[in-house]
Amino acid sequence: MFSTAMSSSSSTAAVSRASPEDHFWQLTAEESSSSLSKTLPFSSGNPRIEETRGVMHLFSNDAVSDLPVRRKPLVAVIGVPNHMTYADFCQFCASFIDHILEMRIVRLDGMEDQYSILIRFDTQDSTDKFYLHFNGRQYNSLEEEVCQVLFTVDVQFTGYSGSLEHSQPSTTSTAEQPSCPVCLERLDQDMGGILTTICNHSFHCSCISKWTDSSCPVCRYCQQQPEKSICIVCQTSENLWICVLCGFVGCGRYKGGHAIQHWKETQHCYSLELDTQRVWDYVGDNYVHRLIQSKTDGKLVELNSPNVHAYDCCGGCDCADSGVSEALLNSKVEAIVNEYNELLATQLENQNLFFGTLLEEVEEETEREISKAVKKAIAQKLQKFQAKLDRCIKEKKFLDDLNENLVKNQEIWKAKISEIEEREKMALKIKDDKIQDLEEQLRDLMVSLEAGNTVEQLCISNELKDEAFLPILVESSSGKSPKGGKKANNQRKS
Repeated sequence: MFSTAMSSSSSTAAVSRASPEDHFWQLTAEESSSSLSKTLPFSSGNPRIEETRGVMHLFSNDAVSDLPVRRKPLVAVIGVPNHMTYADFCQFCASFIDHILEMRIVRLDGMEDQYSILIRFDTQDSTDKFYLHFNGRQYNSLEEEVCQVLFTVDVQFTGYSGSLEHSQPSTTSTAEQPSCPVCLERLDQDMGGILTTICNHSFHCSCISKWTDSSCPVCRYCQQQPEKSICIVCQTSENLWICVLCGFVGCGRYKGGHAIQHWKETQHCYSLELDTQRVWDYVGDNYVHRLIQSKTDGKLVELNSPNVHAYDCCGGCDCADSGVSEALLNSKVEAIVNEYNELLATQLENQNLFFGTLLEEVEEETEREISKAVKKAIAQKLQKFQAKLDRCIKEKKFLDDLNENLVKNQEIWKAKISEIEEREKMALKIKDDKIQDLEEQLRDLMVSLEAGNTVEQLCISNELKDEAFLPILVESSSGKSPKGGKKANNQRKS
């Protein structure tokens, strides 16, 4: 285990607690001189009881993709946030939890809000896969912190402070194995991985993964130390007051006066002084409490109480009646409770009035903002509509001009069409007249041709009958009417 495996040549007490696993942590001289590049001092344990100090030697992580040559199945997860509990980290590396033999929580020097974990695996292959899978990976998607894994060369024990009764028991005896405080089974690596907390208590990883609290299940020690309170405004840590109504932390009037400024702004009149645990009333300008909590034992005690014996004695006598004193104490407590109830009722009424006025102011401001927004939106819409109207007017004017031009062109085209129609009608009329004349001429020609043919036939028949008289008739006809022959020829030609 980590707690017993750390060794030192200078401490005989450490050697007496060492186990046979010490050879796993030791480093040869060659490895120490060649591959060692980073040394981180660490501590573990509850500082109030015991503290173990040591030094871890780590390989360099400059080349992320390359694995060290002389690496071992031992890694260190550096800088785990304190808000991650042991169960959270076990769930984070749940896929490799079966290959983990030991885990030890340590605290690095100079890292108050973080812790580191030394992890030893069963095989080198599991170690390499764990390194390649988790190195540089975010713990969750909502935070920027990433998991930083470094191969560990050696872990050396340097010192121990505390009483011997709180030290870890010796593991040299195999007959008495320590048991897990949760499941009461023995802490054996064959049964699962072993996790050692920051306060040097060991558990099974499967058992601690079910523990959702950040404190140790045995001693309740928590690695998340409470943060020191500071003023929210000026960040000072002196003379601090906390508002009992909303939790605002501010400095007193002798520092920056931010607590009283908070009262003026919110009317939260009750403020608790962190150093003395006394409650101050800004309205009454005095302390209003009667009971405070003792810092030694945590009990409620009366502040500035008068002589207690004055309530225990009857008229100055030495006898003490326990029943009377108990009745007086009960009546006193009842009176204090009534006083606190009245104070709280008064404060609630004042707060009701104050928040009522704030609500009215918020409503008025909201109405004003709404009216401004409505006016602005109306003005913007009106401007858009005006621009659209101007654009529509321009388009209408353009369309009117276009329509007017089209009407004018329509009249012109109508006149041209009517003129063309008249021209066509005249041309058709002239064509019809010509056709009629040609038909008459054709008819006259046909008549003349038929008459000529008839005359020729008659002439031929007469020539055959009067063959002897033909020359005489021809001569006589040619000599008597030469003009008539010309006229007949002209008619034929025509």
